[in-house]
Amino acid sequence: MRIGIDLGGTKIEGIVLGPDGAERARRRADTPGGKYGGTVAAIAEMVAALAQESGLGPDTPVGVGIPGAVSPASGLVKNANSACLIGQPLDADLAAALGRPVRLANDADCFAVSEAADGAGAGMDVVFGVILGTGVGGGLVVRGRPLAGPNAIAGEWGHNPMPWPMAEDGLDERPGPQCYCGQTGCIETFLSGPGLARDFETRSGAALDPRAIAAAAAAGDAVAEATLARYERRLARALASVINVVDPDVIVLGGGLSNLERLYVSVPELWQDWVFSDLCETPLRKNRHGDSSGVRGAAWLWPGNGGASG
Repeated sequence: MRIGIDLGGTKIEGIVLGPDGAERARRRADTPGGKYGGTVAAIAEMVAALAQESGLGPDTPVGVGIPGAVSPASGLVKNANSACLIGQPLDADLAAALGRPVRLANDADCFAVSEAADGAGAGMDVVFGVILGTGVGGGLVVRGRPLAGPNAIAGEWGHNPMPWPMAEDGLDERPGPQCYCGQTGCIETFLSGPGLARDFETRSGAALDPRAIAAAAAAGDAVAEATLARYERRLARALASVINVVDPDVIVLGGGLSNLERLYVSVPELWQDWVFSDLCETPLRKNRHGDSSGVRGAAWLWPGNGGASG
């Protein structure tokens, strides 16, 4: 038995998984906005409730997915879009508050672990999990284990520059939009949900979210269709650069934009132009567990049947 916690900017989700990966309990609560101490307390309260509901002892471990990473140099949280976590010893504070063994990982790593354990990447040795949502993240899992790297940034493909930049429909991709990380032209600025919406608004003057853009394209709107076609070419280029470096057995998409079903046909057809091989057979798959992948992957951070070993 293991407990998983998915700490998001607006919600905290908790789950208990049995040895077979079956869900035994689940809870949700609002994240105390901008309050570090309140966040630690809310997680502790949720873990206690899950443990009581499932009859778990004090040795049951907890995995926590966070919107950032723990710096190997300082032991403090870095690169988090929840600002109250930055610079805090979250793993130590949670271990003290919970009185249980705790492991932390980036939320994209948790997504990838979940899909590698019993999702769309089950049975594959090397799984690259992609988050296409408000931001663009990634996680790399090798034989069931998340690969963090010595700097705890493995899989952060969203903060590389868009490869093979070009003039798309009359507008040059260089230098590209400003990114919150301080650089310009990051993959995230093009492939995130806000990036897609900005690209459409630049051409049309209308502000639509990605779901509305997809609906407009399906209804025959030429500008919306051209926007999605640019998005597909950009995603193909960006993933081709991942394939050229990692050559994963499978790439699994998550996040809101993973619901664009056309991506799974168009992108593998397009990326062949940039993959350094005579033939690219890498499968591109939609996630199996949807919004539950993050919390399930957090639970799988601990050893178990089919989960991440360590």
